[in-house]
Amino acid sequence: MSSGNGMDWIASRGAPLRGELSVPGDKSVSHRAIMLASLADGSSRIDGFLEGEDARATETIFRRMGVRIEAPDPGCRIVHGVGIDGLRAPDGPLDCGNAGTGMRLLAGLLAGQGFDSTLVGDASLSKRPMRRVTVPLARMGARIETGDGGVPPLRIHGGSALHGVEIETEVASAQVKSALLLAGLYAQGTTTVREPHPTRDYTERMLQALGWPIEFAPGFARLEGGHRLSARDIVVPADFSSAAFFIVAATLVPGSELCLRQVGVNPRRTGLLHVLRLMGADIVERPAGEQGGEPVSDLLVRHAPLHGIEVPQAHVADMIDEFPVLFVAAACAHSDTVVRGAAELRVKESDRIATMATGLRALGVQVDESPDGAIIRGGATLGGGSVQSHGDHRIAMAFAVAAQLAQGEVRIRDVANVATSFPGFDSLAVGAGFGLRAG
Repeated sequence: MSSGNGMDWIASRGAPLRGELSVPGDKSVSHRAIMLASLADGSSRIDGFLEGEDARATETIFRRMGVRIEAPDPGCRIVHGVGIDGLRAPDGPLDCGNAGTGMRLLAGLLAGQGFDSTLVGDASLSKRPMRRVTVPLARMGARIETGDGGVPPLRIHGGSALHGVEIETEVASAQVKSALLLAGLYAQGTTTVREPHPTRDYTERMLQALGWPIEFAPGFARLEGGHRLSARDIVVPADFSSAAFFIVAATLVPGSELCLRQVGVNPRRTGLLHVLRLMGADIVERPAGEQGGEPVSDLLVRHAPLHGIEVPQAHVADMIDEFPVLFVAAACAHSDTVVRGAAELRVKESDRIATMATGLRALGVQVDESPDGAIIRGGATLGGGSVQSHGDHRIAMAFAVAAQLAQGEVRIRDVANVATSFPGFDSLAVGAGFGLRAG
């Protein structure tokens, strides 16, 4: 049996999580690796590439713009770069699927091309706000039309003479910052981006690794147009957002002791680690060098009882994708957890505050919503029930974690989109000890 938009899961208590686990490659780094390797001079080998639908959509887009990309093995791509000015006009709209990262970054990159292009997405992506990217890009001279209400499709007019500007973004978003920096590769002069709060610096690190002169620090990035990118081999670290579900599960399930191998621990990504530790989690980081310009660590997670906290707003931007599973941790903590400053969650793949609140209530947890967060009342005994993911991959996986503490079975509806970011999550979770099956 399945719901209207896709398959369901039936999740229930499993076994303690023990042993070692490797999660798939980082989605954000996979997107950027394909993009920048395509613009580089020479051929780059990418290892650890995420074989998810989002990253593959970006790969397909660059193939359609004349880039030869080989896939000799799963998780491996060899990208034969065409140089900074070598992309060709596609023969029709470019489909980003569910990838908000892909669409927003491409808006900046394609604004500097000599040809017109159109970016489209699936039903979920087609509802997501794009003016946060198109408005600042217009200040650089880009000409981009959106659908009604500032949503996709994006119609990008090529041949625009872009110029560098200094922009202070209204929202703290690595996607917006990256779009402006990618447009800046094609702009005359200097592009400077300042943010209200520091966000992930994946684009800056990878540009630097491929030889583009760039200056950056938390909340700030600056580059000049007119340089070249040089091909290099890139190893994509394991995705922290994917590891987060197992970090929280191992923390919550008694008897668990799990090691997650070579996880990307970019400091702008790991707010969840800081917040869980404030709640009492037992997580040990063992540094394991760098991959693709990104720091990586083995993470050893042991079960520990949690207590509720007021989540420091300084960590909010560094864990925006991890909030669904944090809500689960908060529900299982011994006191209340307060989240503020997270209005961005309202405009993700779903309204994640409302969707998590509704689902947790269905399992017996009291949640009080606010416009930019929630109060999750800890200490409840989770029951069985039925929850809707609304096609949001992170919501679906978060409720799979919640079910490991529930008194009965939890039906999680509409989970097909998990393949966009974490193909094989269900089999990896079952192997780690989850109670999880197709329903």
